[in-house]
Amino acid sequence: MHDPRVLLDPATEAVRKLARRGYQLDLGYLDKLFTHRVATIRQLDKAREEAKQVARRVRAAAKAGEDVGELPDRARALKTEIQETEERHRQLEADLQELLLSIPNLPDDRLPEGSSEECAVEVRSWGQPPRFDFDPADHVDLGERLGILDLPRATKLAGPRFAVLTGAGAQLERAIVTFLLDLHTQRHGYTEYSLPALVNRATMTGTGQLPKFEDDLFKTGVADRELFLIPTAEVPLTNLHAGETLLLRDLPLAYTAHTPCFRSEAGSYGRDTRGLIRLHQFSKVELVRVVDAEHSSEQLEIMLGHAEACLQELGLPYRVVTLAAGDIGFSAQYTYDIEVWLPGQQRYREISSVSDCGVFQARRADIRTKTPDGRREYAATLNGSGLPIGRTLVAILEHYQQADGSVRIPEVLVPYLGYHRINPDGTTTG
Repeated sequence: MHDPRVLLDPATEAVRKLARRGYQLDLGYLDKLFTHRVATIRQLDKAREEAKQVARRVRAAAKAGEDVGELPDRARALKTEIQETEERHRQLEADLQELLLSIPNLPDDRLPEGSSEECAVEVRSWGQPPRFDFDPADHVDLGERLGILDLPRATKLAGPRFAVLTGAGAQLERAIVTFLLDLHTQRHGYTEYSLPALVNRATMTGTGQLPKFEDDLFKTGVADRELFLIPTAEVPLTNLHAGETLLLRDLPLAYTAHTPCFRSEAGSYGRDTRGLIRLHQFSKVELVRVVDAEHSSEQLEIMLGHAEACLQELGLPYRVVTLAAGDIGFSAQYTYDIEVWLPGQQRYREISSVSDCGVFQARRADIRTKTPDGRREYAATLNGSGLPIGRTLVAILEHYQQADGSVRIPEVLVPYLGYHRINPDGTTTG
């Protein structure tokens, strides 16, 4: 969420910046709400002070046995004025909050122009797409032939856009999770968390999922409690420190968690509905950093390196792109995407987004820092996928498939599995 004074400051160029991401800021409406809100606060302060003075005069007159005159009438009039002004203030405050919560983060001026993935700019690439002397299959055909992916039974259980992995498929999924958590905790210094998959409205609002993306969320209510299924562990990880003040010397904080993720994917029907690419339920290892706002850009590069290391260890070729200003997430001010090569599609596909949110989420969740001299400022938050398990499994199956229909296991995962290959019949070879 934004400070309205910052948005109204001409030096911020909020209208121009937000237009780059396709948002038209009604600066006049914002100014009207903010100005009227300030005016009602001043009116309230004035009326309350006068009411206190009248009350003192009434008490003094009564104590002295003097006639209070018209003072009671004035006291009643002030009470009515205060009540009416408080109601106007509550409505203005609600309208202002509603507007501010709907305004996305200001995109960094370094981002390229555009509003689609075609406008992204490649930063670097790693590895070479594999060359096959046969036509590579996609992960669905591979998984079904190996007997490790069962989409029909998933549909029977829950409907379309769910998946069931079995045997070596389930084992491979578990191995990927454990490897990624070990990598981030043991080498990259993240603290692992186990988190609720259901959170309240305030938590969703803190990271920017609400109110804008309510249609994309799964919601449930139990015993009059409104709860949302998390779309990513970024939500509970970031909000661990909601309403807290952190000492600057304790930053950066680096957190990771493996959680299920739930998304309705409203409006995305017809896109990537085959297989594991776009599901209603998937799992992911998430990375979150809470840092001093002054150093968020350099912390973004550190987090990007941690996400890239996952793919390098797995031997999966990828490229890093900078997203266009109109294609970044609601809460982000700068985003890198990491795209892995998928032989089954013969193209790079996004497998991780790493974003610097600046102070945007910290303002919404009220996460502050305290400097040694006592100054309180908002922290900066960053998040990234490190990695989504389903898409990583897709890339492994397609990248390591063999001409006989088997799939080799990346060397870093062999210690977690105890075998090197999934055979064409679904059995494994050590």
